[in-house]
Amino acid sequence: MGTLYYGNAGTAIGIADRALAHLQVAVVTKLRRGESFTVSWQHPDDQPDGRSTLWLHPNIPLRFVFDDPEPPELSRTYLEELMRSANSTGGIQLVPEHLDPAPGAADEVDGPDPASA
Repeated sequence: MGTLYYGNAGTAIGIADRALAHLQVAVVTKLRRGESFTVSWQHPDDQPDGRSTLWLHPNIPLRFVFDDPEPPELSRTYLEELMRSANSTGGIQLVPEHLDPAPGAADEVDGPDPASA
């Protein structure tokens, strides 16, 4: 489980490493452009029902911390889904990744196909 720290208070938000890695790419892409936007997600089962939204702005401190020392291979499909939502009026909707059950689907952004290793 990774952690997103937001703002000077260092508000900690737990997000699975794989989802956080994808979110990092989408967020950094938007912030590099100087764009402000929201990120929304449903609370996990171990928290009270509901959802949360953060307003992200290039001047607000943001830190991504991953438990796994190795970065995961990123899914182009999942990144495109996050970027589409990032460019909508509703902002990034952090939804679960829909994994392609077909091995070797050539969906990775970087790195070799793990099925061929």
